Amino acid sequence: MRVLVVEDFEILARTIGTGLRREGLAVDVVLDGAEALERMAVTRYDVVVLDRDLPRVAGDTVCRHIVAEHPASRVLMLTASGTVRDRVEGLGLGADDYLPKPFDFDELVARIRALGRRPTTALPPVLTVGDLTLDPSRHIATRGGLRLDLSPKEFGVLECLMAAGGRPVSAEDLLERVWDEAADPFTTAVKTTVRRLRSRLGDPPVIHTVREAGYRVGPA
Repeated sequence: MRVLVVEDFEILARTIGTGLRREGLAVDVVLDGAEALERMAVTRYDVVVLDRDLPRVAGDTVCRHIVAEHPASRVLMLTASGTVRDRVEGLGLGADDYLPKPFDFDELVARIRALGRRPTTALPPVLTVGDLTLDPSRHIATRGGLRLDLSPKEFGVLECLMAAGGRPVSAEDLLERVWDEAADPFTTAVKTTVRRLRSRLGDPPVIHTVREAGYRVGPA
């Protein structure tokens, strides 16, 4: 899942970013609304964690832009004010969820994961392909009833492939969805991660290479 954190208090922004990466999410962090709009123009984000009080371009303006131009991106709005009126106003702007500061980090993660499961085309809460299942909210993957010991990147790649519904996903798309802006576009990280993932999934093979298209999950 690719997440954009937009928060002008740099210490908080970096702390959120670090914590979300430890949860296996691909995270970019910006400190003002103008930079957020620049990032949104070139990168597709599943969830945008958006502070309402931002310099240069206000959070309300950024939210309206996301709703109008990037309807597949979900907005989790943050604010130092937790009044009912502020929550109503934030949701009225088109935000998908609203979290007042200070907040519990585990709750933030849970809300981000919940929003990430609400794409334009609804996905089931648990993804299933044959005897392979993946539960994004609980961060659990099993095959044949046995739990798989996956790294965050392996889990992220598997989630992207299973969510594609049998369609091939390119290495470039996997790099964008599972890693973040710090990833080297010429890295072999995707290929290496897919190789390890295949080994962990065992036989019969469930991840297949589609020539000039990427990888897909399903029967051979």
